Amino acid sequence: MKKFLKKLAVGILTAALVASLAGCGSVTSGKRIIRIAHAQSETHPEHLGLLAFKQYVEENLGDKYEVQIFPNEILGSAQKAIELTQTGAIDFVVAGTANLETFAGVYEIFSMPYLFNSEEVYQSVMQDTDYMQSIYASTDEAGFRVVTWYNAGTRNFYAKTPIRTPDDLTGMKIRVQQSPASVSMVNAFGAAAAPMGFGEVYTAIQQGVIDGAENNELALTNNKHGEVAKYYSYNKHQMVPDMLVANLKFLNGLSPQEYQVFIDAAKLSTKVEMSEWDKSIEEAKKTAKNDMGVEFIDVDIEPFKEKVLPLHEDMLKKNLKIVDLYKHIQEMNEKAKGGQ
Repeated sequence: MKKFLKKLAVGILTAALVASLAGCGSVTSGKRIIRIAHAQSETHPEHLGLLAFKQYVEENLGDKYEVQIFPNEILGSAQKAIELTQTGAIDFVVAGTANLETFAGVYEIFSMPYLFNSEEVYQSVMQDTDYMQSIYASTDEAGFRVVTWYNAGTRNFYAKTPIRTPDDLTGMKIRVQQSPASVSMVNAFGAAAAPMGFGEVYTAIQQGVIDGAENNELALTNNKHGEVAKYYSYNKHQMVPDMLVANLKFLNGLSPQEYQVFIDAAKLSTKVEMSEWDKSIEEAKKTAKNDMGVEFIDVDIEPFKEKVLPLHEDMLKKNLKIVDLYKHIQEMNEKAKGGQ
């Protein structure tokens, strides 16, 4: 009944949004309403970053625009919200790169295991705004464009039983994002990949449909997965950003001055999100350990890498769109090690 009511509410809200845009251009009291959808809670770093986005836009363009933020998948799943952003029913959505793969193949690279040698390299690549612009524009044909990124930390395995080596994954059913590359990765570890929506994970672990999942530490607390999965292993197989995606027609309809305000607001939201991220991770680990009884396990990463590094060559052969970005990232990895 709860799921039905949520779906009903989403349907009503979505219909209302589409109707309002079609009927009056989404203007209230002379102001254009800007709608942003995301899947996280109001305490999540991404939501706090979006609050900074809202404040900046309204401080500079408050006579023209009002920003409304819809958290907790109120407007539907990430995939549904992307579709609404394509049509212009909403203006911005925060989406994982796995959700963008179907629109632009280059985003598949972020599902590649052990792509970055360190979090420092990961962040330096993502902060190279000039380079990333060509990646961001790759979805223009689909009607939307990424305007900034958010740090989503490292993805690690967590489960009902301890995972200390790749052998411990053998035969386990592990939830992954709905990405072919992530499915291949988990299968290569020896587990059985179970792609499903993020909102289904808690119940699936609780009922034994799956044995565990993979995500950052906030999943344990914000989504309460630590209540049903008591072991979190730092194998650090992926570093996957979230993206703030904008309707392209909306962006193109802005004046140069307005466009710059929205871009500056996006950059500010990333700065705030990244600052809040580190604090949130420490708080999540403390809460998960002390209040939920989760055990955090440091593992030897090398055996995990050996299992899945062959996937790099396989992915590069199958998807030529990721080759240039892959080479760029490898150059950054080498530079970080002191090589030129």
